[in-house]
Amino acid sequence: MKKIMTTIVALALGAAVFTGCAKKSTKLELYYYKQENQEGLKKIVKAFEQANPGVTVDMIILPNDGDAAMSARAASGTLPDILQMQGYARVREYASKGYLEDLSNEEALTKVTPSTLKSVTYQGKQYGIPMDLAGIGIIYNKALFTKYGVKVPETYKELQEACAKFQNAGIAPFAGLLKENWSVGHFITLVHTALLSEKNIEPEQFVADMNEGKSSYGVVDTAKLFNILTFYKDNMNKNAAETDGTGQQQIFAKGEAAMMVQGLWAYGPAKEINPELDAGFIPFPVFNDAEKNKLLADVDSTFVVSSQSSNEKKALAKKFVNWLTSEEGRKLWLNEYKLVPPFKNMDASALGGPFADLSKSTDEKGSYPWAFSWYPSDVFENACKNGAQAYMMGKTNSSDVINKIDETWKASVNK
Repeated sequence: MKKIMTTIVALALGAAVFTGCAKKSTKLELYYYKQENQEGLKKIVKAFEQANPGVTVDMIILPNDGDAAMSARAASGTLPDILQMQGYARVREYASKGYLEDLSNEEALTKVTPSTLKSVTYQGKQYGIPMDLAGIGIIYNKALFTKYGVKVPETYKELQEACAKFQNAGIAPFAGLLKENWSVGHFITLVHTALLSEKNIEPEQFVADMNEGKSSYGVVDTAKLFNILTFYKDNMNKNAAETDGTGQQQIFAKGEAAMMVQGLWAYGPAKEINPELDAGFIPFPVFNDAEKNKLLADVDSTFVVSSQSSNEKKALAKKFVNWLTSEEGRKLWLNEYKLVPPFKNMDASALGGPFADLSKSTDEKGSYPWAFSWYPSDVFENACKNGAQAYMMGKTNSSDVINKIDETWKASVNK
């Protein structure tokens, strides 16, 4: 009996030792806002977990109100370990408040195109990894343009003529998106940024002047700005006020509308709805001079690491962002998330025609920057998005939109 008890004790001690030596599991939180290909990002995260046994990543998506939620978590010291974040203003804001880890010496940054680093730079240091180059413009259905004999517009006048032809044919010119505010927020800033060139004002100088209280959002031709907004609204599908992002993609993919003003992130989901979709990508033509009409093209999302995490989690979060730029990570990002990564020597031609159009247009004519990424967060998230949506819905007028943007900008820089 004594021998049996001794054996049992020995086994128990062995089990305890084994348990104590077992590799513990560490859980990271990853916040993301780009909802267009959640399944693709899940595959990327799963591949990282498989390459790093003992690490799990909980994914948190907040597509529309994420900024407020993340600001609240930052204030309470509970930011997720990894965050997908828009470049420029958002990165600089969080870095200036000490919320982000300095990633300047991470290997990942040696693999991205140097010109994109400004999107994650604050006071000479890099606080994020640029992860996708995106363009905002018109995605158009080539088959519908061919069927109705409509010329692909290069000028504003040609766009007006194209819309009239589609209206006469009973086809909505544009698949609208007014139920959510973010898309028309992009649109008002797209047109505004183009119109700055009419006044020979560089977007970066405009933002600097606004920050110093020396300018107004109404420095451009506001009559032209809001006439274009009205024209866009008048040529949307009839139920645009009830149409969200998914609905917009469905209307366009099914051929119920000839065009949609969107970033190329919307092309993948539309193609999944209609695998036969043959689409092209052109600038929204603000001017009647074709050479002045350029895509809005810039770094869209970045990945950053929270400074509020434990040292262990910070190290693993940095491992994740470095892994994203590895050969496996790059391939998955391109093939599964289907966004153009700003990495050196990347061939994005496999993504399809619109992406080739993006490269061709920016190579030939250049592009307008995503100036809204440089605005103070409150200005874009609240005044621009909400103001444009309210105007399109007929709930406010142009003067009130301009005044609200100016007031919000002033309040933001004086906080």
